[in-house]
Amino acid sequence: MALPSILAQLINLLYNLVDRMYIGHIPDVGATALTGVGVTMPLILCISAFAALVSMGGAPRASILLGKGEKDQAEQVLGNCTTMLVITALVLTVVVQVFGPDLLLFFGASQATLPYAWDYTRIYAMGTLFVQLALGLNAFINAQGFARTGMLTVALGAGCNIVLDPIFIFALDMGVQGAALATVLSQGASCLWILCFLRGKQTTLRLQRRTLRLRRKILLPCLALGVSPFIMQFTESILNVCFNTSLLQYGGDLAVGAMTILASVMQFAMLPLQGFTQGAQPIVGFNYGAGNRDRVKETFRRLLVCCIVYAGIIWAVAMFLPQVFTAIFTNDPTLVEYTQWAIRIYLALAFLMGIQVACQQTFIALGNAKTSVFLALLRKVILLIPLIYLLPHLLPGNQVMAVFLAEPVADAIAVATTGTLFWRQYHKL
Repeated sequence: MALPSILAQLINLLYNLVDRMYIGHIPDVGATALTGVGVTMPLILCISAFAALVSMGGAPRASILLGKGEKDQAEQVLGNCTTMLVITALVLTVVVQVFGPDLLLFFGASQATLPYAWDYTRIYAMGTLFVQLALGLNAFINAQGFARTGMLTVALGAGCNIVLDPIFIFALDMGVQGAALATVLSQGASCLWILCFLRGKQTTLRLQRRTLRLRRKILLPCLALGVSPFIMQFTESILNVCFNTSLLQYGGDLAVGAMTILASVMQFAMLPLQGFTQGAQPIVGFNYGAGNRDRVKETFRRLLVCCIVYAGIIWAVAMFLPQVFTAIFTNDPTLVEYTQWAIRIYLALAFLMGIQVACQQTFIALGNAKTSVFLALLRKVILLIPLIYLLPHLLPGNQVMAVFLAEPVADAIAVATTGTLFWRQYHKL
């Protein structure tokens, strides 16, 4: 279950990374264009967060209902979540098209980078419906145990993106706009594949017209369970805004460009961890619903070991071979040197993130929404955002370093808290 989910997360990462890799190597304007597209990340994360609100609450709930033998209720969850994803997509499209430039300036764009940021955003926003359905409904495919199909869904879109990016960006000379158009078309291909699968005969939970009508008693529990992953991703958006604005103030566009690369590396670190947890969640949820507590515990133990080992590998590469990451995104020597210095600070305690993600996501699989919400708020809202603004005043000698230092300080406190709370939950199973 985990391996296809991990591959799916890695492939999904290509949607954003491939765009940035190609954009960063556009002749003459690559570094500026990369910074501009980096500023769009909070907006993209915000759109993804709303998909997570619906799907990452609905999919675990569908797994629990399947474990209880309540297939019809699980299909009701799928239908209601599909309708909610469509409604959310339409609202987000209108909001971004109307307020996009102002939002990008608020997110840390400068007058030099705003044209590139808006060129990317206005096209990307037109494909919001594809993004919501592709991200949201794929979680229901994985929740049924079709992890390989879920991986193929993401592979289809990422493969299209890899092929279309150089055609639109370089061959057709569309630049940043070409990168956005390639992403939208690729998400559209994934969306069509998912809808065909969920309407077909192979799926356990079938998407049917009768289940699309919104019902409060079906949808609200899903949204309540989805609040935690929503907060995790939405606050990631806010977090990017805080980092970008602070770094723009203390270090200018160069520091924001470095943050674009660091945020991409963090995505690379986090998404496979989420792949491990997505592989474990259906097993945990099904067996928890079926009352098989021993299998729940064994699944978590294996999940924890895998997450810790992977996080340790990412930390080692960041500390000793940072050029592996920087070379992917830019060949500008000034930006490369700046980023290699920053990454060692930013990911200083990355090896701890395996504990954080494994415990927090297992709370969701067990249906413990309240604790998941608290932990999602703790690291980013309660700790990290205040530290971004506080540490530069405590360390005035190097304010840019102080901004990057906020990440490992928050990680240490958050992991200690999460581990303690989960240890208590684990012994009550």
